[in-house]
Amino acid sequence: MTKNYPTVSEDYSKAVEKAKKKLRSLISEKSCAPLMLRIAWHSAGTFDVKTKTGGPFGTMRYSAELAHGANSGLDIAVRLLEPIKEQFPILSYADFYQLAGVVAVEITGGPEVPFHPGREVSNFLFLFLCLFCLFIV
Repeated sequence: MTKNYPTVSEDYSKAVEKAKKKLRSLISEKSCAPLMLRIAWHSAGTFDVKTKTGGPFGTMRYSAELAHGANSGLDIAVRLLEPIKEQFPILSYADFYQLAGVVAVEITGGPEVPFHPGREVSNFLFLFLCLFCLFIV
């Protein structure tokens, strides 16, 4: 079975490579590989194999998502990553958080993790999270 991955522009691919370099520096300097791996994992952790829903949509940066108990402490990762993300507005937050996890595995001596860019940010999901929080509170 052939997997189909989204196609991204050459500019997007170049931004991914440049962001990787910046992420390597950040993760090495701050010794924050576990935190970067965690934000990637938690961001992707909503994926449901059966329904093919959920997954990494870049919503981890929203307070509604960060307020979930399992995501405690990930606001630190968001704050560390934001200055680099601002340099690459072409990259989606969804891709950027996953890329941070890939780089974290790489610089800690783990296996090479293939990275396929093209994840979209879900504004619908953000709206859902906001409404959900309104009804919970």
